[in-house]
Amino acid sequence: MGQVSDHPETRSVRLLKVGEQVRHILSELLTRQEVHDDVLSAHSVSVTEVRMSPDLRHATVFVKALLGKDEEVVLKALRTNTAYFQREVAQRLRLKYAAKLKFLPDESFDEASRIEQLLSDPKVLRDLED
Repeated sequence: MGQVSDHPETRSVRLLKVGEQVRHILSELLTRQEVHDDVLSAHSVSVTEVRMSPDLRHATVFVKALLGKDEEVVLKALRTNTAYFQREVAQRLRLKYAAKLKFLPDESFDEASRIEQLLSDPKVLRDLED
């Protein structure tokens, strides 16, 4: 009776909460420039989303460099400092296991721009007006 049911809905809420906590920690580390890396200090990096695996052992971190400048260089710097980020996240969250972080570029903004461009095409506008 005292057990909490393990429905997919509750599990996904937990994953979202932990992912959001990881996102906040990483954002804070980058904003306060606690990472001693010249590339990361020179760029503003936004952590847009963190997706956790169901066992909370893996986290996919989506990042975007400000104005999309030097994205590959920033990603390389983030990946170089992955051990530091993992250690900090593990210490601050106090989870049973330290999540392995995987940094990927967030392409949702580019996709949104592409869709906006398609929707503003005169042929599409003509169809939408009908």
